Amino acid sequence: MKRPATRARSETAEEILDIAQALIQSRGYSAFSYQDIADALKIRKASIHYHFASKTELGMAVIDRYVGNFGRALDEIAADAQRSSMEMLDLYAAPYLEVARSRDKVCLCGAIAGEMLALPAELRKRVDRFFKQHQTWLAEILARGVARGEFTLADTPAKVARMMFGALQGALLVKRTTGDASQLHDVIAVLKAQVSAQVMAQAAKA
Repeated sequence: MKRPATRARSETAEEILDIAQALIQSRGYSAFSYQDIADALKIRKASIHYHFASKTELGMAVIDRYVGNFGRALDEIAADAQRSSMEMLDLYAAPYLEVARSRDKVCLCGAIAGEMLALPAELRKRVDRFFKQHQTWLAEILARGVARGEFTLADTPAKVARMMFGALQGALLVKRTTGDASQLHDVIAVLKAQVSAQVMAQAAKA
């Protein structure tokens, strides 16, 4: 599914979004204010309100940009028929590894999900959509791998996709708590082994 390009914004608006995203990923949505952004950019809060009238509007813009960028990257990965399905999974996992290299960040939508019941409905809907889109994408790649003889799954692609997505999101939270990035590396290694182990065993017997 193609995602529309993000509407062009001013440089200041993009900088506001950058700071807001970093704050959400490290602190959470409820734990930052316009004053935090104003201090970081050395501008007045009124300047932020000019671009984003409310915090809800700002949060929606941050999520929409994040989801759009991620979605377009996934579309590009899936469109390359020359890649193996395992390569596609590796490319999917790459942003998780990048986030894990930071000191205190997690996935933007994962961070927001932790406050789900306290969030405006507009944000809840966007996070729910993000999770479902990623699980659907993973299920499609897993099904592709099965069809190409690259994967053997213990259950349906949809169920395995849910397990993978939950494991990756959870590993980022554990990494932030412990500071140990090996948690995520181990999760990725085991997930890959689970979908390919039986295929490798069958090839060895042939």
